[in-house]
Amino acid sequence: MPVSLDVPSCNGRPAKIGKCNGCASLASGWLTIPDCSYNGAFFLAGLAGSHAQAYTALVLDIRLIRGKPDFVRARLATRGAGDETKVDAILELDAQWRKLTAELDALRAKRNRVSKEIGAFIAQGKTAEAESRKAETRQIGDRIASLEKQLAEIESARHQLMLGMPNLPHDSVKVGKSSAENVVVREFGEKRRFEFRPKTHVELCESLRLVDFARAAKLSGTGFVLFTDTGARLERALIQFMLELHTRQHGYVEILPPLLVGPQCLEGVGQFPKFEDQYYAVREGVDNSTLGKLYLIPTAETPLANIHRDEILAESQLPIRYCAYTPCFRSEAGAAGVSTRGMIRVHQFDKVELVKIVKPEHGYEELEKMVIDAERVLQLLGLHYRVVQLCTGDLGFASAKTYDIEVWAPGQGSYLEVSSVSNCEDFQARRMNLRYKSATGENRFPHILNGSGTALPRLFVALLEQYQQEDGTVLIPEVLRQYLGADRLSA
Repeated sequence: MPVSLDVPSCNGRPAKIGKCNGCASLASGWLTIPDCSYNGAFFLAGLAGSHAQAYTALVLDIRLIRGKPDFVRARLATRGAGDETKVDAILELDAQWRKLTAELDALRAKRNRVSKEIGAFIAQGKTAEAESRKAETRQIGDRIASLEKQLAEIESARHQLMLGMPNLPHDSVKVGKSSAENVVVREFGEKRRFEFRPKTHVELCESLRLVDFARAAKLSGTGFVLFTDTGARLERALIQFMLELHTRQHGYVEILPPLLVGPQCLEGVGQFPKFEDQYYAVREGVDNSTLGKLYLIPTAETPLANIHRDEILAESQLPIRYCAYTPCFRSEAGAAGVSTRGMIRVHQFDKVELVKIVKPEHGYEELEKMVIDAERVLQLLGLHYRVVQLCTGDLGFASAKTYDIEVWAPGQGSYLEVSSVSNCEDFQARRMNLRYKSATGENRFPHILNGSGTALPRLFVALLEQYQQEDGTVLIPEVLRQYLGADRLSA
């Protein structure tokens, strides 16, 4: 029977793309849609041609790796990290898995058939034949047990390799090796021209008694901040301002999540296993067996994105927009600058995070909106910044496309990243088994997006350095004055 195949996510425009007559023309089981502007849509057709299961090619799905290994290698190669070399190992394990699965299915079917024969022989009084079949079923059972053990080992090895594979970059992302090849998309405002030497945030924090770096180090070592008096109130004012902006004007629902999560949540968003050495594991008292059962969150993205893990949502529930303020904790093992005095790179910092769960056809439209939401924070604060699109070599592990927002810090003489906004497509949804039921009854994986709205330390730095005055005071942007109760910071 001829089958009409639909494109479910062609930039939001459903389109009929052809007929399948018994899949006679689809020897490989794959049909490419060359004229679809949403790059990478493929369809896995049923052998009988009676149905087709659609999914997005920019997803690390084992079916995609089987059907389009060269495509997967090519996209991974653009990251420049060598992950494309893992594809052959995955395919080899997958071939073993499928072979063993087929053999197990055949053995189970044979055991069922022989078991029925035993019953028939017993009914007929043929004891010898029944005993012979019982011996055969025991042999089959032993073989099944052996194969099931092999299958579990192979499945575990394949799963671990898959967990270590990053997302595939979207085809609109520029191919490049490092941040030096990122693209500046737009800028807001201009760099302020000073008639005096602008101080660094460290100088300003100390002269205005906003932060006590020495006592922070006494309490916790390097990489921590002790806000004092007006500094603490300014930090709180920034948090309150951003939460109210995103919830009242941008339509996000505020969440106050746990600061400790299980490793499955870190695995779900793609932070584990690759970055396991970068985070703080928790131990309960002196019980070493509990170490690693919980971790301090590196970002509110971790709990927010996992809220609906292992659930099937109704299509009517989408889009979901969450916003949360949390402290964030990162060991930054081996990272440059973490021991440098100041607030540029620290182990604990405050951040307001944005997360969206949306239908795939809306993923990239929602990405652009999220960038605008994060930009609005800096615009209302009157801070000069730029939006940068990351090249393939600078993309995060789980991201298919990312924009960074970098604010100007004159005391540093450089731009500082205060927000990173990404569409992870359904990479994370697959890892956490989050799906939604479409209007047609199909269970689909949504796109998950995340972005900082924004991170606090560098925003704090930029605000001080951009608004500093020659007399050593710092003007407060008008939008913050109602939260801080002051229009100027002075000693």
